[in-house]
Amino acid sequence: MNSLRRAGSLRALMIASLVFFLASATQERNLYATPRLYTASAAIDFSQTDRSAVFKVGVGRRDITPREPVPMWGYGDRHDALSNGTLDPLYAVALVIQAGDRKLAIVGLDLGRSPSERSLQNIRKRIKERAGIEHSFIAGSHSHHTPVVELSDEEGKGKGRFDAALRYYQQMEDRITEAVLEADSKLAPAKMAVGSLQLEGFNRNRHTKIEPKPSDRELAVMRFDDMQGNPFAILVNFAAHPTTIPPLTLKFSADYVGAMKATVDKEMGVTTLFMQGASGDQSVNQGSNKGYEAFGRALGQEVLKLARAMTTEEVRKPSLEVMEERFKFTSRTDLSNPMIRTLYERAFFPELIPNYIDEYREGVRPRLTVALLNNEVAFVGASGEFFSNHSIRLKERARVKQLFFLGYSNGYHQYFPTVEAVAEGGYGADNRVSPVEVGAGEEMMNTALLWIYRMLGKIKQ
Repeated sequence: MNSLRRAGSLRALMIASLVFFLASATQERNLYATPRLYTASAAIDFSQTDRSAVFKVGVGRRDITPREPVPMWGYGDRHDALSNGTLDPLYAVALVIQAGDRKLAIVGLDLGRSPSERSLQNIRKRIKERAGIEHSFIAGSHSHHTPVVELSDEEGKGKGRFDAALRYYQQMEDRITEAVLEADSKLAPAKMAVGSLQLEGFNRNRHTKIEPKPSDRELAVMRFDDMQGNPFAILVNFAAHPTTIPPLTLKFSADYVGAMKATVDKEMGVTTLFMQGASGDQSVNQGSNKGYEAFGRALGQEVLKLARAMTTEEVRKPSLEVMEERFKFTSRTDLSNPMIRTLYERAFFPELIPNYIDEYREGVRPRLTVALLNNEVAFVGASGEFFSNHSIRLKERARVKQLFFLGYSNGYHQYFPTVEAVAEGGYGADNRVSPVEVGAGEEMMNTALLWIYRMLGKIKQ
């Protein structure tokens, strides 16, 4: 009888051990598969073995200046006049962030806008296939001394007349992809800090006549250091049209953005990435800093003061969530009307307009991209020129540690004024340059806000 009891006890012990082992294995698998469960359990530190604790950053850069004369972007009065030189190089600067097993590319381009939809998808496909990067913000700084990027390889849309521009698009796609892949190849553990200040005297509202005139004056900076505390990358976010160079100067330039980046790069020994904000109604306020170089250097000094005051820290609980959607709005401008089409062709040039007709054939379809990094830093990218009150209100309502508003991102669908701006009228709010239906900007910002709170877990699905 005693031997039977002992055998039974032994079997019970073996079963209990097996149950404990299986439970432990299941728990370990869940830790790897669900970072949210991991970050919620505070009793034991698994940061040395848990893949969800990975936080790495890399940066890359490529020259994207056209080598041949091509039509220039930004001012309709130039029509199809070709470029005749370069004031300063145009660059693509890419930042790749890996949080856990997810990667995000943030790419700042010295271009008037994001690449065309065709080019954008080509770039995204290549960085996904070659580096596993599924999420990206690819945005233009909005300099008005950059190449037209909307033409296509079809009769009447660029082919034959502007073949140099078509050759450039392939080169542009290659170099942007290379910048991202370089950044990915340099991924390494990094420390991070974010900060911002209200920068007075550097931008102004150019649209409204009604006081108080809204201006998003936030200068926001993200700094990355290696694990020894040496800075290697700076992301700068500010809202002001880069239009400080005369329109009749047919030479390529990054405008003040290039001078700002060069200033920060030189003095901090970093690679600087600029992301334009909601500058649809924001011009630069040059003050005593006349000219694009002086203004850029002055802005660079403000970035340096802010960045140097930051203290970077290790990211203990890295996470990354991203949502993206293309909206569909009716157009206030009927480009299928022959008379209207002719007016636009005269205002710009004939080969350009059919490409916009193709883009808007199914309505105005802007793209919204929202990312939440480490459960505290939000990026909101929108494919157009958003008026500043959109970003001001979103930042007030989002209640995150820092929100970076990235305009001209992942596409380009012209101006997005506020409802009250449309009611007031004026350039940027009229349907000539803002074809999207009234209220579209507000709908997109409300969606961004909802997504952020869902990512934070404060609003359930």
